Amino acid sequence: MNNFLERYFKLKDSGTSVRTEVLAGLTTFLTMAYIIAVNPGMVSQATGEGTVGALVTATCLASAFACILMGLYANLPFALAPGMGLNAYFTYSVCLGMGVSWKVAFGAIFVEGIVFIILSLTNVREAVVKAIPLSLKMAVTVGIGLFIAFIGFSNAKIIESNPSTYVQLGSFITAPVLIAVTGLLIIVVLSKKNIKGAILWGIVISTVLSWIYALINPGAANYYGIHLPLKVFEYESLSPLLFQIDLSYLFDSEKVLNFIIILFTFLFVDFFDTVGTLVGVASKANMLDEKGNVPRAGKALLTDAIGTTVGSLIGATTVTTYVESSTGVAEGGRTGLTAIVTGILFFLAMFFSPIFIAIPSCATAPALIYVGFLMMQEVTKIDFKDITQGFPAFITIAAMPLTYSIGDGLTLGVLSYVFINLIHNMTVKDKRDKHQVSIVMIILAIIFVFKLALPLFE
Repeated sequence: MNNFLERYFKLKDSGTSVRTEVLAGLTTFLTMAYIIAVNPGMVSQATGEGTVGALVTATCLASAFACILMGLYANLPFALAPGMGLNAYFTYSVCLGMGVSWKVAFGAIFVEGIVFIILSLTNVREAVVKAIPLSLKMAVTVGIGLFIAFIGFSNAKIIESNPSTYVQLGSFITAPVLIAVTGLLIIVVLSKKNIKGAILWGIVISTVLSWIYALINPGAANYYGIHLPLKVFEYESLSPLLFQIDLSYLFDSEKVLNFIIILFTFLFVDFFDTVGTLVGVASKANMLDEKGNVPRAGKALLTDAIGTTVGSLIGATTVTTYVESSTGVAEGGRTGLTAIVTGILFFLAMFFSPIFIAIPSCATAPALIYVGFLMMQEVTKIDFKDITQGFPAFITIAAMPLTYSIGDGLTLGVLSYVFINLIHNMTVKDKRDKHQVSIVMIILAIIFVFKLALPLFE
């Protein structure tokens, strides 16, 4: 079996092993397992309380299918699942805000997936990935690092919201903070000693501490969202959601515009979140080729598109590549075997979901914070002395955590890069001093301008 895995995934060529890939897949899964609880809880507000169980199954099955396809087809260590942010848009903006039926919303996601498959097969999406300058690719890595570190600090309650200053330091004498800090110290110390699985150990020990706290003081633990698994085994049927897509808006002249707006939003957010994540995580894993391109990006993007299409048919919101893949990469995951292990664990989680739902966010927060530190190291590869490269990189880095969106950070980064470099090229006489700005980047900038201006016409 080891020989087969070595040949298929080219483990030695990637400087990894079966053990490392399995640990990496397990680590990625544990940092993503929160989606098993969060996605059903959010989407069921649109689909109805009676669909919570079916949504758990749909979330696990869609994630398992997409992860395994990524591993087998693209041989990349990227994990996929229904996207956070996109599920919020599905529930609160489309269904509850616009009053659109959840079946119509799933229809929009289905069409989005078909459009993405076409764009992926025609290499449009891959062309966008290749067109992003290397300085922005490094900036995306750093920006994602700050973004997930911000999520980690928030999940651990180390920082909390403040209406006057937006964020502030939380109280350190609370269970979530103490558990998260303990987990973070474990990861740092084990990493310093070069012990494999440091991030995984941090998550596991933090989870055990959380459950002990829930056992000793269940009332206080429940206040912090920490609880023991209520049971071990549970499986819910997909039948309430299976093939429940409604495309009637496409054939209704009064409603087709709303459908197109919904479709465009899903398309835009998914497209650039995925592009940003692919570039950032691949850069951190030193997987970019000599031209700064993501290997097999076309296959990765096609996997994402197929995952979205299939997911919509079983009741899953838009499937996208997860930034938490970086935790597995940090553990040494370099091939599709990492993604397959993550996918298998998602499949098993369909039957043991109460256990994974009980892993609290304060237990996975240390992994996110530590990986944020690792991804931050890429900032040294950016030439900040050249303001035409450094300033757009800075905008990208700062915007991702501050807008709470990888896609929005990339949007502002691309816009600043194109405008600054085009103006620079118009003000210099020597052609050797001009910076090349690809036609793809210019087209992206035009699209982004329209995207930012769209609210003016609503």
